[in-house]
Amino acid sequence: MLESQDLKRLDELFSSMEEANGCFLGYPFAKRFDYEPLWRFMSLTGNNLGDPFEPGTYRVNSHAFECEVIDFFAGLFRAPSCEVWGYITNGGTEGNIYGLYLARELYPNAVAYFSQDTHYSVSKGVRLLGLEHSVVRSQSNGEISYDDLAQTATRARNRPAVVVANIGTTMKEGKDDTRKIRAVLHDVGISAIYVHSDAALCGPYAPLLDPKPAFDFADGADSITLSGHKFLGAPMPCGVVLSHKLHVQRVMRTIDYIGSSDTTLSGSRNAYTPIILWYAIRSLGIKGIKRIFHQCEDLAAYTTNELNARGVSAWRNPNALTVVFPPVEESIKAKWQIATQNVSHLVVTPGTTKHQIDAFIEATTSRGR
Repeated sequence: MLESQDLKRLDELFSSMEEANGCFLGYPFAKRFDYEPLWRFMSLTGNNLGDPFEPGTYRVNSHAFECEVIDFFAGLFRAPSCEVWGYITNGGTEGNIYGLYLARELYPNAVAYFSQDTHYSVSKGVRLLGLEHSVVRSQSNGEISYDDLAQTATRARNRPAVVVANIGTTMKEGKDDTRKIRAVLHDVGISAIYVHSDAALCGPYAPLLDPKPAFDFADGADSITLSGHKFLGAPMPCGVVLSHKLHVQRVMRTIDYIGSSDTTLSGSRNAYTPIILWYAIRSLGIKGIKRIFHQCEDLAAYTTNELNARGVSAWRNPNALTVVFPPVEESIKAKWQIATQNVSHLVVTPGTTKHQIDAFIEATTSRGR
């Protein structure tokens, strides 16, 4: 039994997190979801140990639901029938490192290429894996510079290329084109190519856009990762990574202890996030995902227009939920948790309200009047 001061600390932490959730705009994390029917699972132990598609002696898991989530995204990402494998990760960083891991096992002598707008997890991954790498310039909208990719790759045209394509860059939601990436590398004489698509934010809705960005398996991706908490919504970080089975077989190890094989990075994995993601996609379906995206995009357009009307130079990429504007002052950055590099941005994810947007715009533009 906790003492009263400990219970008070929990109450204070809840109040603090609740307040922070109410003014949380700078990072993609869906809000105001309702998973009350799943609370009962928190009274049970759960571990999605090993390969979710293989039976084993360890049965306290949600593998069946995990496999359904993988199958859903395999269809959404136009994966070849029965030729794709995946698992649910603890977030986009694990998915990116897993894609790079598969690429390194396929091409140990490869050079990895990614743009300067790429998420920091990729630079972490290449260091962990000992992959030689080159950072490529970005265009002003955050998309990779295909000309600079060609020039950079030409210097190592005799070696395989591993490219991380951003399907929604961190700050500007710029989207790289996997078809163009492959064409550029072929043109400079590289035929051994592995493309990993980092679709952390955009993965659930990118296939539904018009025009659809070129990023999926039919467009030449070898592996794809997305985050579950950013658009679909979850109380904790989670993600999905998918790859061609042939790539995964190179890292497969049979583990007698669990009576199965393990093809994942983390081994022991969260058994609850697959249930949450299954619940989300079963509740929403394709139509629901599309509907919520359009609601978010309408609010992102409203935000951009209102900021511009008040003299703030704001913009967003086509079909983007990320609104980019000049760096904000520290007090605004701190209160609204606004991500800032050479620019600031906010991300309109599901659960973001017009009231929050209006309060942010008022706070940002009322100073100095």
